Amino acid sequence: MSPITPTIPLDGPGKHHGFLRLPHSRNDSAWGSVMIPITVIAQGDGPTALLTGGNHGDEYEGPVALQQLASELQPHEISGRVIIAPFLNYPAFRAGTRVSPIDQVNMNRCFPGRPDGTVTQKIAHYFDSVLLPMADIVLDYHSGGKTLDFLPYAAAHYLDDPDQQAACVAAMRAFGAPFSMMMREIDAVGMFDTAVETKGKTFVTTELGGGGTATAASCRIAHRGALNVLRHAGILAGAVDHPEPSQMLDMPDDACFHFAPRDGLVQPLADLGKAVAEGQPLARIWPADRTGGTPETVTAQRPGLIAARHFPGLVQMGDCLAVLAVPV
Repeated sequence: MSPITPTIPLDGPGKHHGFLRLPHSRNDSAWGSVMIPITVIAQGDGPTALLTGGNHGDEYEGPVALQQLASELQPHEISGRVIIAPFLNYPAFRAGTRVSPIDQVNMNRCFPGRPDGTVTQKIAHYFDSVLLPMADIVLDYHSGGKTLDFLPYAAAHYLDDPDQQAACVAAMRAFGAPFSMMMREIDAVGMFDTAVETKGKTFVTTELGGGGTATAASCRIAHRGALNVLRHAGILAGAVDHPEPSQMLDMPDDACFHFAPRDGLVQPLADLGKAVAEGQPLARIWPADRTGGTPETVTAQRPGLIAARHFPGLVQMGDCLAVLAVPV
């Protein structure tokens, strides 16, 4: 059994703001707790949507959009239930870091978690074993954090079940981001995405900018997208709102990913959103410890659109330098 207990009803009608309380004994509080904010809004019969942000603590579009939604959305507007967790990895969110400062665990690589594990593993286990089974559709926000910058897209994955994949793609298109991506993961083991999809749920994720901040535009996309997903699911009345067509993108193979072959100072040679040809230079990596050195040039392994790029000016060997996608 999970050690986490909610301070509000998860299935009662109305609107409830509260916490998921996780006991956590630490140096400055022997009987302390990690208090994870949560909102549940329920009214009548209908599907359940689970909306999460802050899986990584330095990604902000999701938390902003879900805070706004938790404040604005009222029970009389919905048919079903909406569970809102803006700060899934709350310790990481408060620290502004990708992983938890308590146990250094990346939440998005530790699902299904453990009820007797570290703090991050316990949180993952609660979502996997308690909240996910309640949900019919799940929206989990991501962006690039401090180290990556993305074109603003909603994403779905290729799945073994064609009907489940079609449902995820339909929800992704309903989100209505400027770009829609059939996304390839480098390592899907332990991801929240995988946990949701394994349970047969409809799942949508995003990458909405990055650099460890949010913009007015990316926050608008995130907020509008959540409303669209709720409308698509039949929880919120009205038609989806698409102010502009979404450009469909695909990641057809591992050649889309480009990694830094050495440490150094990055000189971008092609910007985010630009089309590049196979063999075209993407970036130079200059020595960061001396002048007069020769840079190493990283070239495109395939033609495509630059969908993601390394954000900081310095790079370490093995860091993701760029990701290409193919317009469909």
